[in-house]
Amino acid sequence: QVQLVESGGGLVQAGGSLRLSCAASGRSFSSYAMGWFRQQSGKEREFVAVISRSGATIYYADSVKGRFTISRDNAKNTVYLQMNSLKPEDTAVYYCAARASAVAVTPARYDYWGQGTQVTVSS
Repeated sequence: QVQLVESGGGLVQAGGSLRLSCAASGRSFSSYAMGWFRQQSGKEREFVAVISRSGATIYYADSVKGRFTISRDNAKNTVYLQMNSLKPEDTAVYYCAARASAVAVTPARYDYWGQGTQVTVSS
């Protein structure tokens, strides 16, 4: 089992940047594919970016491609989401998730979730 704790959210102006971190506790972090997902008010949780266990495979949602970068440091049991050129439509609660298998983009395929961190982008 793994526990996930997100940090780094906050309020930023459009065009600004934020870096989210997700610290994992438990065993064998490198055995988990990791993902960032977000949920906007009144909407379903959606895929943002995912990274494979080794970091060799990465997928981004079209809406964030070229602006967001996912990375992981298996030595630090941490996954990151660097968010640049933020837009008001990026406002959401961002969740980190882990999956004890190959990388996937569907939220339902993830086994463990953090509590979420709020990102608010003002226009």
